[in-house]
Amino acid sequence: MYIEIQDATKIYEKPGGFRSSKESFTALDHISLQIEKGEFIAFVGPSGCGKSTTLRMIAGFEEITSGDLYINGNHMNTVLPRDRGISMVFQNYALYPHMTVEKNISYGLKNMKVPKDEINRKVDWAIDVLGLSEYRYRKPKNLSGGQRQRVALGRAIVKNQELFLMDEPLSNLDAKLRVSMRAEISRLHRELGSTTIYVTHDQVEAMTMADRIVIMKDGIIQQVGKPMDLYEHPANKFVAGFIGSPQMNFYDVNVKGNTVVFSDGSSIDLPDSVMSHLAGKEGEFIIGIRGEDIKVDAQNIDLYEKNKMVATVENVEIMGNENNIYFNFANTQTIARVSKYEISKPGDTIDFVFIPSRIHFFDKQTEKSLF
Repeated sequence: MYIEIQDATKIYEKPGGFRSSKESFTALDHISLQIEKGEFIAFVGPSGCGKSTTLRMIAGFEEITSGDLYINGNHMNTVLPRDRGISMVFQNYALYPHMTVEKNISYGLKNMKVPKDEINRKVDWAIDVLGLSEYRYRKPKNLSGGQRQRVALGRAIVKNQELFLMDEPLSNLDAKLRVSMRAEISRLHRELGSTTIYVTHDQVEAMTMADRIVIMKDGIIQQVGKPMDLYEHPANKFVAGFIGSPQMNFYDVNVKGNTVVFSDGSSIDLPDSVMSHLAGKEGEFIIGIRGEDIKVDAQNIDLYEKNKMVATVENVEIMGNENNIYFNFANTQTIARVSKYEISKPGDTIDFVFIPSRIHFFDKQTEKSLF
């Protein structure tokens, strides 16, 4: 199913108010987007960014204030939700407490007047695919969170719709269940070949599941792209800071020639291959560097000896396969993500270097990426 959003705006008016900046709230601000048939696309962003509003607008639960929505080339602004050919999975599962697993899954099909033998066939298939056979006759109160979510997925997939909308479906599950359900949803998407629109506040879900990610802030689409494109080439400081864990480290700097001077007076000299991207620009910038591109090992210290800096370790997080080292540099808390074999403790003095080719430059005023 192909979806196109053209210059869509959603404005919520306060009761009794007129449409003005004081009496209204703009949830979506002139967004445009194309979603390809069979694509898995994830919307991410902080609370209130407009991602759930966009999903509800596509579903038909929210009216579009201005702009247009097309599904398979058909104008959908005034089409009722039941006529849009969608299945939706909600955050709270929305199961009927008095019905068994089997009846919850079959309920929508009965309302669609599907023949009984076809209902039985589809329900049997969904229960088998989702591993719910032993829970078939249980009611929701006797199921775990993960089992309830699988029932909600089953109710959606038996409708055989071309478009699945999922609104933070895993947010109520514990960490272990979220991992297994991510794999479950990805597998179902591949098997069914339907278009899937997935809303989440969890960037890990988006990075591991989606073909493309839409990052939103304040009702505006900040960037759309494949997960690694967003990670490696963020459009602005917000995207750079939102994608990746731990968050990218940012510093206010002054650039003169090939020299980058930090707010505390520390400086590094960068090669022409890096500085050429600035096309001779000098002055104030913001630079960013990810934790894995801050190195504390002897080999990299020797390689970038002239740019070696010193800091005192404030905290260490032992993650198992890696360590996060916290320290203050240039009046900014910095996090270096290092090998599990590079062990430090609070109070230790460490040498570190930035990998020059991995430094991101952002405009000081607009915060847009410069390359």
